Amino acid sequence: MSELHVVATIPVKAEHVEAMREALTGLTEATRQEPGCVAYDLYESAAAPGVFVTVERWTDQAALDAHMQSPHIAAAFAAADGALSGDVAIHPLVPVGD
Repeated sequence: MSELHVVATIPVKAEHVEAMREALTGLTEATRQEPGCVAYDLYESAAAPGVFVTVERWTDQAALDAHMQSPHIAAAFAAADGALSGDVAIHPLVPVGD
């Protein structure tokens, strides 16, 4: 079974960028310790400042599902309350032509 690749974008209001950077850094550190997490990296878009991007690899859908129910995801969403400038978009990826 192949790994599951996911990209998520998190658009943040300018006045909340520093606080969300801190919250998302904590989320990244906790997520990397989860069973089933192969890789979890956090970036900020150079083209769209204030848009954070996670690039993730999971062993399978069950690992991603467990991640989405984790306390650190709940804490990150709580920190994002009122801080977002748009919707969080989570994109599970499907390979095109191998």
